[in-house]
Amino acid sequence: MAVYTEVSDDELARFIDGYALGRLLSFKGIAEGVENTNYLVHTTDGTFILTLYEKRVDPADLPFFLGLMEHLSAAGVTCPLPVRDKSGRILNELAGRQAALITFLEGVWPKRPKVVHVQELGKALAQMHIAGEGFPLKRANALGLAGWRPLFDKFSSRTEEICDGLHDLIADELRYLELSWPKDLPQGVIHADLFPDNVFFVEDALSGIIDFYFACNDALAYDIAVCLNAWCFDAKSQYEPQKGAALLAGYDSVRPLTDAERAAMPVLARGAAMRFLLTRSYDWLNTPKDALVARKDPADYVRRLKFHQSVGSIADYTAQLTS
Repeated sequence: MAVYTEVSDDELARFIDGYALGRLLSFKGIAEGVENTNYLVHTTDGTFILTLYEKRVDPADLPFFLGLMEHLSAAGVTCPLPVRDKSGRILNELAGRQAALITFLEGVWPKRPKVVHVQELGKALAQMHIAGEGFPLKRANALGLAGWRPLFDKFSSRTEEICDGLHDLIADELRYLELSWPKDLPQGVIHADLFPDNVFFVEDALSGIIDFYFACNDALAYDIAVCLNAWCFDAKSQYEPQKGAALLAGYDSVRPLTDAERAAMPVLARGAAMRFLLTRSYDWLNTPKDALVARKDPADYVRRLKFHQSVGSIADYTAQLTS
């Protein structure tokens, strides 16, 4: 679950009094998410999400995250909108944590995404990339290429506790990515963590994108590579080409990929698989087994990475490989 910081009734009532949102009626912890504490809050004026930012979030990044949501919402992207208090602030303090209220989005995330969901995701991702143009704040991708080797160094001596051969797989792949990583691709604001649990649908219609707390500036096509990994494999980490085709077609229908982006997609997909293999491996080895947050098995991304290593071009993501 994701309630690390407990909030009392009186504390929250005083906090809500600082907003023009009526009177606090009820609240409960939200048992999903990893990084922060979240509560569903009901007031006489509506329903909101309260987020308390935990220690893994750099407070210096919060103006970027919250400002980006305001910018995207103003540009027509359906995403949570930070609520300003009576003094115009979007960031306050509660229970010793930086805290913000954001609007509540209707919908549910698809636990078993269908092809139609993935195509709608592709369209929404392209719309978000276009809407991000002109956002004045910048944030480097802390979990991009430059951060992968330092992260690996933190646990490289323990990789065999996860699975045999993992050390050499990661070390060899890092060498390849450092030599092959594409440069000069179109850049902009990316979500960088657009997994199914961060996208809401009402039936088959996409109703909103949430959780921008990994958002940053990077190659736009890298966001697509993240989604290829997150949306286009089944529960056994077998690639589903019909979903890959839907993702790419949906994106292209709004913002056509450049030739350079298309040529770079297999390398970007390998990099995205490496990013999640590294973070999941680190968490697997360093999260106590009795912790509130369930550990995610890194082996899923071993299988995804090996698939991407067999891909020759972007066309292979839309059809079964014959090898």
